Order: sequence, then C-alpha cells, then structure tokens
Amino acid sequence: MLTANYLGDRTIGIREADPSPPKAGQVQIEVAYTGICGTDLHILHGHMDARVRPPAVVGHEMSGVIATLGDGVRGWAAGDHVTVMPLDWDGTCPACRAGNEHICQNLTFVGIDSPGALQGRWNVDADLLVALPKSLRLDHAALVEPVAVAVHDVRRAELAPGDRAVVVGGGPIGVLIALVARHKGAEVVVVEIDPLRREAVAAMGFHVLDPAATDQTRWVEEWTQGAGADVAFEVSGAAAAVLGVTDLVKVRGTVVVVAIHPQPRPVDLQRVFWRELRLLGARVYQRTDFERAVELLGSGVIPADELITKIVPITETADAFAALESGRAMKILVDVSGGAA
Repeated sequence: MLTANYLGDRTIGIREADPSPPKAGQVQIEVAYTGICGTDLHILHGHMDARVRPPAVVGHEMSGVIATLGDGVRGWAAGDHVTVMPLDWDGTCPACRAGNEHICQNLTFVGIDSPGALQGRWNVDADLLVALPKSLRLDHAALVEPVAVAVHDVRRAELAPGDRAVVVGGGPIGVLIALVARHKGAEVVVVEIDPLRREAVAAMGFHVLDPAATDQTRWVEEWTQGAGADVAFEVSGAAAAVLGVTDLVKVRGTVVVVAIHPQPRPVDLQRVFWRELRLLGARVYQRTDFERAVELLGSGVIPADELITKIVPITETADAFAALESGRAMKILVDVSGGAA
C-alpha cells in the first residue's frame, strides 16, 4: 500500500508499506478518503514536532470500509462503512473522571500522536469507530470529523434559535459553523478577508463582511440595533481578530475560541469585564457530535459538494497540502484507496 508521511522540514513524502494485521480489539479499515485540515498544516509547519515524530503517517478526517476484524471485536462486520472519532483517552485522569473524556489530560489524538489515515489500510481500535449509513457517499462522509467540530462549537456556545451569530473566519471550519448555526435557527454573518472565500461563502446564502472594507463593529451594532451579537466564533486564528472579537458581542454575550493559536494572543479583557462576557474554548468533539454530524451530512444540511474543492490521489498529497496552504481551497480530499498500489 501507499502511505503519505510528514517527513519534517515542511515536506510530505509518499512511501510504500506492507499492511500489518489488526491486533485484538482492532479493525483494519480500507481507507477511502482522507481530508486535509488546518491541524495538518500546523504539523507541516513544524508547530507540532514535539508530538509528531517524522516520518509520520498523519490524517484524521476520513471515511472507509472495514476490511478485517481483529480478535474479540463484536458488533462490526467486514464491509461496514465507518469513520473514526480519533480520540483515545485514558479514562483515569481528573478530566475523564469528571465526564470530559474528549479533553483527557493525557489524550492521544489519533493521526497526530499515533499513525493516521493517509494509508491504504489503517488499523484502529474498534471503540473509535462511528457507523456510516451506506446511503452516505464516502467522499461526503470524509467531512464528518470537521462537521462534528462545528456541531460541538455551536453546542458549546449554547446558541438558540433566533440568536445572532458572527463567525470570524470563512475557512472550512468557519463555514461549517455558519451552516450548523443557521440550521439551528440563528441569523449568521461571516467575516472573511479573502475575496475568493467570501464569494464561496456568499454562494451558500450568507452575508459576508470584508473586514478591510467594512467597520465590522459598527455593522454588527446596526444589525443588532445597538445590542451586539449573541455569539461570536473566532475561527480565523489572526491576532487582530482575537483583539477585535470582544467588540462584536452583546452584554453577557459569548465569544467562542475555535482556532488553534500557536502562540499567546492579546485579548481585550476590559471589554470582557465591562460587558460580563463569556470567553469559551471549544476543542474537538464528543460522540454525540459525531453522530449529529453524520445526520447533517446524510440529510443534505451540509452541502458537501460545494465544500469539497477537489479530490486528489494519494500520490499528490503534497500538492493537496500546498493548495490548502494557499488559502484558495475549502476542503481537499485525498483518494487513498484509488491511489494505492
């Protein structure tokens, strides 16, 4: 089989490998599609070298079909369509004991801390599997993980029907948050600086602000009759956006920090104090978020074809990273099975 590997020094390489049989309690998945995301770009840029040791097979947004069952696996069969919730927690730390296993203090994130889905055959623990209906196309199903992120972010915000929400950053996760929030019944505006992304987001029916051309704070004040938005999601990862996002929300409004910031950012704590704002972090997801994501994709709430910019064979994985890094793509999938030897 072919594998795509992070080799260090901003390099992705393709290697051949022989698949090994699944261990007891594992299944072997024939990987169909794997998505490339912002976290993978952080790996490429070397920001996660303390966790990702080259050469490392990465990738955690995926869909596939069970090929083989390891000893002791029950409830699954060869041919089942599945995705993987790539969180392996210890169950013993204080966070786990408090019911927050998804942010375990000793969490292993599969595809970062352990081998990921950019390989033709992937062995994973059976308890990480999430079932997919066979009516859901496998390329669309590769979006389940990022949709689950958006579902978790919106749920964490306690967004209610009729609320007004600002999504700062119109990349893949920002768009998914906007789609999930709109389906929840919120009124949504997206702030995005890139013109091509603004065009793509507007095509999905959202009002989109260009922060370089529009005073976003004044616009939101007018939109909300001076109150401010109920919720703002910071998805851009930009320092200026973090500093300005607290100006967008109402008294006792909520700011949800979604983006991964590789370094500390200044935050307007005077505004947080003055308006009694809630500043929330939102990281990864829980199983209920994954299950809801499958439902949203299966029902067509998430327009998968509009979000998937292109699909490339595994031999072109480096090009997929470059295209996503350019900021000109929404979601790029790697066709893992089609490119395998």
